[in-house]
Amino acid sequence: MIAETSLKFRRLSDIACFVALQCALLTCHQAAAREYFNPALLNIDGPGKDLTDLSAFEDGVGQMPGTYHVEVIINKTSAGRQDIAFTMQKDARGQNSLQPCFNVDALKALGVRTALFPQLAGDGKCADLSAIPQASSNFVFNRQQLMMDIPQAAMDLQARGYVDPERLDEGINALLLNYSFTGANTQGRKREYADSDDYYLNLRPGINLGPWRLRNYTTWTRNSSGGQTQDSWDSVYTYVQRDILALKSQLTMGDSSSPSDMFDSVPFRGAQIASDDDMLPDSLRGYAPVVRGIARTNAQVIVKQNGYTIYQTYVSAGAFAITDMYPTGSSGDLDVTIKEADGTEQHQIVPFASLPVLQREGRLKYSLTSGQYRSYDSGVDKEYFTQATAIYGLPAGLTLYGGGQFSQHYQSILAGLGKNLGAMGAFSVDTTQAWSKQQDEDKASGQSLRARYSKNILATGTNISISGYRYSTSGYYTLQETLDTWRNSNQTPPDRRRNRAEILLNQNLWQDGGSISLNAISEDYWNSDRQMRSIGVGYSNSWNSITYSLNYSYNRNTTDNGSSDTNANGTKVYSSDQIFSFNISVPLDRWLSHSWASYNLNTSKQGNTSHTVGLNGSALADQNLNWSVQESETNHGVGNGGYASASYQGTYAKVNAAYGYDNDQRRVNYGIEGGAVVHAHGVTLSQSLGETAALVEAPGASGVNIANQTGVSTDFRGYTLVPYVSPYRENTLSLNTEQLPDNTDVALSAKTVTPTRGAIVRAHFATRIGKRVLLSLVRRTGEPVPFGAIAAISGDDRGNTFIVGDGGQVYITGMPDSGELQVKWGNTASTACRVTFNLPATESASNITEARGLCH
Repeated sequence: MIAETSLKFRRLSDIACFVALQCALLTCHQAAAREYFNPALLNIDGPGKDLTDLSAFEDGVGQMPGTYHVEVIINKTSAGRQDIAFTMQKDARGQNSLQPCFNVDALKALGVRTALFPQLAGDGKCADLSAIPQASSNFVFNRQQLMMDIPQAAMDLQARGYVDPERLDEGINALLLNYSFTGANTQGRKREYADSDDYYLNLRPGINLGPWRLRNYTTWTRNSSGGQTQDSWDSVYTYVQRDILALKSQLTMGDSSSPSDMFDSVPFRGAQIASDDDMLPDSLRGYAPVVRGIARTNAQVIVKQNGYTIYQTYVSAGAFAITDMYPTGSSGDLDVTIKEADGTEQHQIVPFASLPVLQREGRLKYSLTSGQYRSYDSGVDKEYFTQATAIYGLPAGLTLYGGGQFSQHYQSILAGLGKNLGAMGAFSVDTTQAWSKQQDEDKASGQSLRARYSKNILATGTNISISGYRYSTSGYYTLQETLDTWRNSNQTPPDRRRNRAEILLNQNLWQDGGSISLNAISEDYWNSDRQMRSIGVGYSNSWNSITYSLNYSYNRNTTDNGSSDTNANGTKVYSSDQIFSFNISVPLDRWLSHSWASYNLNTSKQGNTSHTVGLNGSALADQNLNWSVQESETNHGVGNGGYASASYQGTYAKVNAAYGYDNDQRRVNYGIEGGAVVHAHGVTLSQSLGETAALVEAPGASGVNIANQTGVSTDFRGYTLVPYVSPYRENTLSLNTEQLPDNTDVALSAKTVTPTRGAIVRAHFATRIGKRVLLSLVRRTGEPVPFGAIAAISGDDRGNTFIVGDGGQVYITGMPDSGELQVKWGNTASTACRVTFNLPATESASNITEARGLCH
């Protein structure tokens, strides 16, 4: 026992002696609280060697001063990523720490009210953050985040999601093109069914020059059937546009459509300046429609707006939802035609923009439009008109709005009031007085009254997106109804609305009870006994990953006068139909990854009942290949049918193809959509660009995916385009570094871009192309370069540095085959050396070259 105690005492004595020796070397004393790392410990196995200057690691975050690309977070809210210089400064406690070096202008750009703190300027170029009471900063190196706490009184009050206009990027000068093509070839299997071909091409070319955007929207359709062919080109619009940030507005010159906040949207050729809500914070974003319906068969869906075909696609039997329509820059109800495989058609109207007119207190939203009336019918006169609207937010949740339309043959004035009712929702009501003079008619006057309501009840899961009603007197005409009569040929006047009611409702039921949806629209007319009705009801739910839905659709009197039938007495008879569908989808991941089995029941009052079973799923590493196989059976002697489709979303385009058949005919349809941009560094092909896109530049890094972007990867040069980037918002683009080639590395794998509307913004990733080398550095004395030395490749202007490890080894990426390496471990000439290297041409199996370099 005594011997054991003695042994422990001797061990403790040895440790105490070692500690005492280190304290002597460190000039250690009991009062010292500062942590200090003795660099002599790095050379404990070789005393007398040169020591690396590690003073920067004694305090702060233990990193060298310099410029770092960090995310700035102020009061727990991200202010974006920036390159910020960090220097050793005294903190509030008087200790040295690594602190950001902001000048006063940079702090002001971050929202700091610098005018309140004149002491911020300090004595040097770095602002003295301690001049703001209780302000502090902390550099979290492992997350590359600069956490700043600044009292709210010292910050400008900005709405959530606010982006400083100085950070907006107008993008590069470029030529761009979006395109979409669909085709279908139908072959009749019986004599009474003629062969037919249908083609649709959509071209959206454009030019970006600084803040200016030139855009065109052109469509081509070709229909051949029974030896007859119809072929047409239509230009939906051509315009030049730019934003005016100071006014939070867009200036448009050319072909476009007036806003539909108050009046019905009117296509024009002229000029317009109008507020852009996307320049506001996220809470004030706009409304976009979703087209829903039920197809009885494998059908063609055609969407028109203001007489122009703006969308065309093919869907399989059952319920469908179209959410990816390209914005046309216009407003107005969508006229949806569902053309069934047997030649019959369904028609329905989707209201485009009918939300209550509300603005926040102090917010002014306006539009001023002037130009020629632009009708899709070339026979209509191009009469000049002017439209002006204004909406202003008042206190107490009130909104006042009004406007007018003026032309030679039409004048109208509108006034309205909106109210935010809080828990009860929001509504607006307005009235319009119009005076009109139609061709060959006496002057008329009339009024229109409109009320709109919306509500989102979170407690009950109720969302009434739109609920509206409108009544017009017999003498009331809209601008478009009046100007359409002024033409060079006689034409039957269109039906004039008397009453219109619409509602879109979504209701979440109890927990695990699913949700129901309702959309309905009803119209009747002054000069016709026609009564249009369109109703859709749906229920959806899931259980153990099995999803199912029931949908009902009722459409009546939705065809126009020219396509209606006439009975023996000459009285018009309008078609109507009721369709019911049931869908269920069962995942098959246990047997086949990313796949589902489905069943669909479709029954129509005017048609047949069909049963369809199918398999569908996705494949490939990025799940960018989608496929579907279906087989159906239809009663009343119609027989069986089948349908198979596949679509692939790749780097250069999205392609799709499908084949369907039944007893009467067989059809093949196919399509491709994509985009292209011509820029200073060449031509880059891509998926469809959308309105705003980002050009990713990672030269030499080919085949690298962009995170959260299906099918988007860099081309053979290291370029690609990320589509549908949000304008006036921060968008983070990230490279999948695991897919980088062996000879390629990037300093930063993520970039943040903040584009303006329609911009092609550049996201440049600094790539290092070269070998990966494990280099052993030895000085002339035969000793290795000290641990912690900094190495840099001569002539590399990207500022890349590498730290020397134990035994003089340093790992370097992006290293050329030959060159010079600068090594430094102090601030004197004797603590620096250079290495001239010529790497071997061959590489090891690990793709890492090992070499030895003499540092002199």
